[in-house]
Amino acid sequence: MTNPSDYKYVRSHEWLCYVDDDRVRVGITDFAQQAMGDLVFVNLPIVGDMTTAGEPLCDVESVKSVEDIFAPVSGEVTAINEELMDHPELINAAPYDAWIAEISHITDTEELLDAAAYEAVCAEEE
Repeated sequence: MTNPSDYKYVRSHEWLCYVDDDRVRVGITDFAQQAMGDLVFVNLPIVGDMTTAGEPLCDVESVKSVEDIFAPVSGEVTAINEELMDHPELINAAPYDAWIAEISHITDTEELLDAAAYEAVCAEEE
C-alpha cells in the first residue's frame, strides 16, 4: 500500500488533497477500500452541505457492509464526484483518484496526518 506523500489523512481512513489554499478533495484510502471489499453504492453528500470534522460526510455500501465516510475537515461541500453514482468500483480501482467531494472554506485541520503518520496508524490496525 502506497499513500501519496502530498496528501493528508485522518485516523478514520479518509484522505484529502488540496485543490487550492481553501479547497480540498476528499476520498477514502487504499487501506479502507481493501477492508471494505468491492464497493457497490456511494451515497454522496449534497452540494451546499456543511461538514464537521470527524462527523459523517456520506456512506458507502460494499458487499460486506455499509460504512460511514467521515469528513476530515469542517467546511462546505462545493462539488461531488457524480461519476461514483454509476461507478462506485472506481474507488476500489484507484482510491486516490476517485474523490468523493470537494470541501471549501476549510477549518479544523489539527487532526490531519502526513503519509508516514497515517501508515503507522494502519500498521497498528493490521
